[in-house]
Amino acid sequence: MTTIRPYLARDRRARMMVYFRAMRESAVSAYPEAELAAWAPTFEPELGKPDNLMDQWAWLADEGGRTTGFMSLCHDGILDMAFVIPGVMGKGTAGLLYDTLLAKAQALTRLTVSASVFSRRFLTKRGWVFGKMQQFEENGMVYETAAMSLDLSKG
Repeated sequence: MTTIRPYLARDRRARMMVYFRAMRESAVSAYPEAELAAWAPTFEPELGKPDNLMDQWAWLADEGGRTTGFMSLCHDGILDMAFVIPGVMGKGTAGLLYDTLLAKAQALTRLTVSASVFSRRFLTKRGWVFGKMQQFEENGMVYETAAMSLDLSKG
């Protein structure tokens, strides 16, 4: 059984393992190896840097004592992170995390995201609307994402 709970500072290592596995195993068919290596070079968190999820609303999915996914929302309505491990893809874990995030977001009128190729289908199924393609540079790589939004004002 999957349990969704708030993200805590002690979850940083488990969160990074989920991120690493999602990027390096699940997304391998969607991106060139160089991009994946730049995005997720290691599963070890950078403990010398602040944990950005501590300044966001964030949740973890736990199943049988292991972390299987996480999702985070910035206070201004930006969906920042959404990842699950390969073994739970398509089994409802991301949906449970998303439902928890959406319940928290009801005070907002609009959510936005720079969606990866990999996450666009998940978001489109949930009513997110495509805006435009955009590029950004990080770690010496240029990435293409889709600007998407979800109007929450219609209740």
